[in-house]
Amino acid sequence: MAEDEKTPAREIITDYAQAHFRYFRTTEGTVYAQRNGHPVARPVRSQGTTGSHRQELMVGMFNDGLGVFNGTALKEALDLIEALALSQDVQATHIRVASGFDGATWLDLGRDDGRSVRIHPNGWDIRVPDPREVCWRRTQLTGELPIPEKDTDGKGIDLLLRLCNFANAESECLAVAWLIGCLEPSVPVPAPFLTGPQGAGKSTGGRMLVRIIEGMTGDLRRAPKDEENLITAVAAGWVTALDNLSHLPPDLSDLMCCIVTGAESIKRALFSDGDVHRSRYRRPLLLTGIDVGVIRPDLAERLLPLRLERPRVRRTEAELWAEYAQVLPVILGSLLDLTVKVRSTEADIPTDLRMADFAHLCAQLDAATGLASLTAYRASLDDLNDDVIEGDLLAQTVLKHAAGIDPGAEIRMTSAEWLHALTQLYTGEECRPLPKGWPTTGKVLSDRLKRLQPTLAARGVLVDWGRKNTARYIELTRPAVPLPEQSAPMF
Repeated sequence: MAEDEKTPAREIITDYAQAHFRYFRTTEGTVYAQRNGHPVARPVRSQGTTGSHRQELMVGMFNDGLGVFNGTALKEALDLIEALALSQDVQATHIRVASGFDGATWLDLGRDDGRSVRIHPNGWDIRVPDPREVCWRRTQLTGELPIPEKDTDGKGIDLLLRLCNFANAESECLAVAWLIGCLEPSVPVPAPFLTGPQGAGKSTGGRMLVRIIEGMTGDLRRAPKDEENLITAVAAGWVTALDNLSHLPPDLSDLMCCIVTGAESIKRALFSDGDVHRSRYRRPLLLTGIDVGVIRPDLAERLLPLRLERPRVRRTEAELWAEYAQVLPVILGSLLDLTVKVRSTEADIPTDLRMADFAHLCAQLDAATGLASLTAYRASLDDLNDDVIEGDLLAQTVLKHAAGIDPGAEIRMTSAEWLHALTQLYTGEECRPLPKGWPTTGKVLSDRLKRLQPTLAARGVLVDWGRKNTARYIELTRPAVPLPEQSAPMF
């Protein structure tokens, strides 16, 4: 055959790719390739990395006898394929969990054969999802989960709680509720904070909870030093677990709030002067540590303290993890059974809690099992409010001032007048020095009170802002009728 009669290599590659793969784009404009009948999608632009679509395409053509093609032909073919895919249907990709059709959700087992768990209020089973229903995206953080066992009769939950060192039943039921919440992609869940004395097994307990969702390769990590690295780690997995925290600076605290309830990060795209890269994230977050110091009020409403105690009998790491790996299929099966039972149970939605979806999940869990997880959740929020107040001298001073107000009375003053009154109350007759961080202007005081507003409301002190004529004022009220517990304003 003459040279000019040969089919160009890029055309051979393009024809093969379109015959064996499905190409689509996400809302962010990223083009993905999905082998026909397989749910795992790989970005077309991912080159040179393990499991990339470029490698997948090269191996497929070699195994089918088409030979080996040079990099220029592959690049030209993939450029054309990517351009054609930009006009195709838009579909989202998911890591680990995804919403499906008919009210079902899916759990990616991380297996090469694509088998996943379909969870429905009528039951759960293992199957390969329709690629047009679920597209899995996998990274180096996506570990493989074992095939969960059927008909466990709930013994897996008991096995998990026996391996962990939870100090009380309240922490146990909240841990179970959090695990169920991790299997629901549309429900934001508060971040469990595993606390306890040194040697209580906080890191080990955190790993056990994480590996139920992320597999045996899932692990804890140190908090990154900057926001960009943390967002990158969060976007690459489902559960993010930060170990041995001892301090929560304001920037990290604010970022954790965004991770729990959802946010978006935008940065300049690499090798581009005009385009941007979007990262949307809302992920389950887990923390461990003995003490993190002062907790900001907005983060306190998104935390779930789980208390651990020192075990009476110590075991070697090898023995402990060998037993855990052996019972993990039973634990996962029991968790799936309980998830199905909870989702099929009706319960009233608590309207007085900020994390209303998780509070509703707790109410469903209580109705399905007879536990008291919602009561435990309210008690944990109350404890966190105490922690916030104990770490904030301004909050303590406001409550001290409110204690001298008659129930039902309202006091209105400008921010500057409030600052003067609270400062005098704190310094007292002995004129003790003001602490570091005490408000220096009325504006700073007003901003601090806005952060403390939910915490103060939980203690029966309402703070509100208004304007009369041309003057703005801050109003402090002690209602005559006690407020319902945790009736903090919603933001």
